[in-house]
Amino acid sequence: MELEKLSPAEVRRKIRNGEITGQTSGMCPGYAQANLVILPKDLAYDFLLFTQRNPASCPVLEVSDVGSRSLRYMAKDADIARDIPKYRVYEKGVLTGEYTDISSMWRDDFVSFLIGCSFSFESALLEAGVPVRQIEEHCNVPMYLTNIECEPAGIFHGKMVVSMRPMPYNKVIKAVTVTAGMPRVHGAPIHIGDPAVIGITDIDRPDFGDMVIIKEGEVPVFWPCGVTPQSAVMSAKPDIAITHSPGHMFITDVKNVELKS
Repeated sequence: MELEKLSPAEVRRKIRNGEITGQTSGMCPGYAQANLVILPKDLAYDFLLFTQRNPASCPVLEVSDVGSRSLRYMAKDADIARDIPKYRVYEKGVLTGEYTDISSMWRDDFVSFLIGCSFSFESALLEAGVPVRQIEEHCNVPMYLTNIECEPAGIFHGKMVVSMRPMPYNKVIKAVTVTAGMPRVHGAPIHIGDPAVIGITDIDRPDFGDMVIIKEGEVPVFWPCGVTPQSAVMSAKPDIAITHSPGHMFITDVKNVELKS
C-alpha cells in the first residue's frame, strides 16, 4: 500500500517498528505534521515563552505533561519517543547523534513541545494549483539559517530558520493567500525573492534538507520554519535537548482544516 494512503496511526506504527525512517513530506495528505522539541522541565517555561514571542516560527500545537511520552490532543496512542522517523540529540548546543528511537534516553523530567510544520499546508497548496517542488522531486524541503533575529526569552535566542518552495510568479499570490489562513502551521511567507536580503548567500546549499530545482521564471518563497528551535538550542546550549531531524516529522491525527484561523 502507498504511504500516502495510510492513516496517521498506521504510519506512526510503521515508524515505531522501524519500517519508515525517511522524511515525511507528502505523507498522510490532509493531516497536520509537527516539529518536536524535548527539554528538561526546568527549561520548559523559558522555551514556552520563546515560542509565544516567536509565533510565526514556533506555533505551539501541544505541550505534554512532565515525563509523559503520550499526547492528549494531537494524536491517540502516540509514543513521542518512538513515533518520529529520526531524532536529533543536542548536548550543550552540539549535535551528538541522530536516532530512530530515544526510549533509552527518556527522563521523568522531560517536557515535549509539538510545533506546527509547513508540511501541513502543502496539500492545501497543491489543491490550489500551487506546485510543491520537494514533493515532485521526492526529497526534503530546503531550509536555511537567516539573518533574522528571533525575540529572545530566558536562555533561548538565535536566528530564524526558513523553508523555501520555488514557484512561478503567477502562483505567489495564491500561495500567500492559502498559507496566511493557516497561522498554526507558520502562516504566510516571511520573504519572497532575493535570498541575500535575509542572509542566504547560496540558495543551492541549504543548511538543512535538500536542494531543489528552481526553474526559469520561478521565484523562491520563504516561510518561517519549525527548525528555528534547533537554532535556539544551538545558541542557548542547554545540557540536553532532543528534536526531530529536519523533515522527519510527527504525523498527527488532526486534519489541517482544524488548524485554520
